[in-house]
Amino acid sequence: MKRRKRVISEQGLSFLDAISCGFGAVILLFIIVDHAVIQVNQPGNESQMTRVEALEDQVLDEKQDLLMQQAALDDVLEATRLAQAEAERLRRQIKQQRESQPNLEGEQDASRTRLQQMQAELLALESEVEAMRAQANDPAGDAIREVQGDGRQQYLSGLSVDGQRILILVDASASMLSYTIVDAIRRRNQPEASRQQAPKWRRTLAAADWMSSQIPATSQFQILAFNTQVSAPHGTANRWLAARGGDDINAAIRGLRKTVPGGGTSLHAAFNAARALQPAPDAIYLITDGLPTQGAQVQRGAVSGTQRLRNFNEAVARLPRSAPVHTLLLPMEGDPRAAGAYWNLGRATGGSMLTPSRDWP
Repeated sequence: MKRRKRVISEQGLSFLDAISCGFGAVILLFIIVDHAVIQVNQPGNESQMTRVEALEDQVLDEKQDLLMQQAALDDVLEATRLAQAEAERLRRQIKQQRESQPNLEGEQDASRTRLQQMQAELLALESEVEAMRAQANDPAGDAIREVQGDGRQQYLSGLSVDGQRILILVDASASMLSYTIVDAIRRRNQPEASRQQAPKWRRTLAAADWMSSQIPATSQFQILAFNTQVSAPHGTANRWLAARGGDDINAAIRGLRKTVPGGGTSLHAAFNAARALQPAPDAIYLITDGLPTQGAQVQRGAVSGTQRLRNFNEAVARLPRSAPVHTLLLPMEGDPRAAGAYWNLGRATGGSMLTPSRDWP
């Protein structure tokens, strides 16, 4: 019997070919496609980063000030401990001398003299111990005025007020009403009594009060408030006042407390007033919160950071020569260049720049 030929289905063959081609295409695509993960870095907000860096710098400065305060206290306590130990040693030695030689009248002159010297040394050491204790408990030191405060909050390491002619410049612009721009604008439109009670301005007055209490009694002084203009709270802008007795200082501080913050900040006006004083000041103490918004000419509208730095540099050129500038900076937000500018000013003039913690003074 003749065998029948097997018939191959054209439809089945086409399906298998399609399946094979599709599978091959998938493998080929899998090999060709790069499966590496592409990471897209989004650029950060530069202004936010700048503000974070400024805050970090402020925290580091405050930690450094705290460490300096602690080191100074430790030095005083250690000196007190050593003086007490020496005083106790002398007490024991005097006691032994008296017990071994009860009849001092019959002793030789050398022994009597030695005992008197030891007693004098003991009295001196006891006085030194008392002075150290007073220094540890009273950071105001030899201030001619008393400033009320809590504990050691009045102590400010790294800033000493000294000189024969001391000038204190207090920024009384609208920015001294708050640490933030929005809140400063809001407070600027409030009544004068409310502006005088703004926490930042009250802190500024307390800082000026603390500085005035550290002025040596033998020095002369002047306290000036400035914004776009300069005013003397005591009504005597063009001459020096005597610190002795504290009457003129008290009057100047009372006048400063009546000042109402407002307007822009002009270091040109402040430094021109310093230059007008004769003889020239030999120490300038500046309380402010940032770079000036005003230059030699009145500037209206928003002022860029570059322009404010230019205003600062132009005002510095008006400073009296050979007068160190010590800046107490109460920083305002949005002004990251201020700390560096005032630090460079202190280094160039032989002064200093400090940013105290929020609970000082």
